[in-house]
Amino acid sequence: MEQDRSQKTEDQILALAEAMETGTMQHACVMLNELSPAEIAHLLESLPHTERNIIWELVNPDKEGEVLIQLGEELRATLIRDMSLQDLVQATEGMDVDDLADFIQSLPDRVTTQVLTSLDTQHRERLEAVLSYPEDSAGGLMNTDTITVRSEVTLDVVIRYLRMMEQLPDNTDSLFVTTRDNLFVGVLPLSSILTNDGDRIVVDVMKRDTEVIKASMEDDEVAKIFETHDLISAPVVDENRKLLGRITIDDVVDVIREEAEHSVLGMAGLTEDEDLFAPAIPSARRRAIWLGLNLLTAFLASWVVSNFEVTLEKIVTIAVLMNVVASMGGIAGTQTLTLVVRGMALGQVSRSNRRWLFNKEIIVGLLNGIGWSLVIAVIAVLWFDDLNIGYVIAAATIINLCVAAFSGVAIPLVMHKLNIDPAIAGSVILTTVTDIVGLFAFLGLSTIFLL
Repeated sequence: MEQDRSQKTEDQILALAEAMETGTMQHACVMLNELSPAEIAHLLESLPHTERNIIWELVNPDKEGEVLIQLGEELRATLIRDMSLQDLVQATEGMDVDDLADFIQSLPDRVTTQVLTSLDTQHRERLEAVLSYPEDSAGGLMNTDTITVRSEVTLDVVIRYLRMMEQLPDNTDSLFVTTRDNLFVGVLPLSSILTNDGDRIVVDVMKRDTEVIKASMEDDEVAKIFETHDLISAPVVDENRKLLGRITIDDVVDVIREEAEHSVLGMAGLTEDEDLFAPAIPSARRRAIWLGLNLLTAFLASWVVSNFEVTLEKIVTIAVLMNVVASMGGIAGTQTLTLVVRGMALGQVSRSNRRWLFNKEIIVGLLNGIGWSLVIAVIAVLWFDDLNIGYVIAAATIINLCVAAFSGVAIPLVMHKLNIDPAIAGSVILTTVTDIVGLFAFLGLSTIFLL
């Protein structure tokens, strides 16, 4: 599926490039605006920044808002910076409240004020309700386009009510049943409306045991609920069960994708909004911080090595082999770290199973350490014709793999307790630990048994 999308994007880029090269800009404009906003956004993210500006100028103003909301924050901010106040206000017209809440936080203060002023009282109140919650919470994720009914009316009344509406909000699979004070009571699935007699009362066919999401709930917890219960939409309530809005599956898919990108890119010190085709200077500046941190850890490992200069001078073989132990520990630790971070994200790691997880990973490290240490020892003995070097490197490998397994569990748990994201900084700390332990174990054992 992803490969088909990539091929489609490549074909679109080539077709637009050909149209622009031949001077038929009008044809290129028509081709571009036949695409959906999501496709235009993906196309823009796949182009170097110089070509983006040309393509962006061809986008229909009526589509600009929908395209901007589909873009990553970095690229969106770049395009917004060059747009006029009038264009930005126009781009917000017709946006859903949840999308507008995300978009408005990317705007300069003067533009935000203008956008709020351009809204009618009802839309402004809805937007302010969403903005009052953190962006990564259910309240910040919700939309306020709910359809509510009373429990005492008949299904025939509900059907007539729905027919009076021009259209239903996207991803509407249920209506929400509330009291006159807007307290949530239950949901009325559209399927129940269609499959029951019209003279039946809502209270007789509605569902009371539906999953309710509190506005303060974090967005990753919301995603877990949608996944567990196979939801298309869910009501959002406050502490008093007053209905505030709803969350739909399209918003949850965005959360899941952002979490996945965050986990993958975080291991390299990057954010999910990193622009692949951004100019070189800002990209270099952002990555320099991470490189600087890695440089400090590299110097720390080098300092450990410097304490064994005498050993290295007398036994040159050690200099050839010492990176093997550190490398094996790094890979083993990264495997454990990745699994633990994933387990923590899915809510699988808790106080009740931490001790078991520690024991299991240490046993895995020990078993792999014994197995691979034998392989490494045999290769070292055959290579350098020295049985003692085989014993030393085998012992060092076992030690480092056990420490790597322990660290792969301990580091993310400690960082989580300190409110530090283990997906971002965990790999750097782990690499430092396995490098230092691996080098110290190998060089230390070599000093004791080989000199």
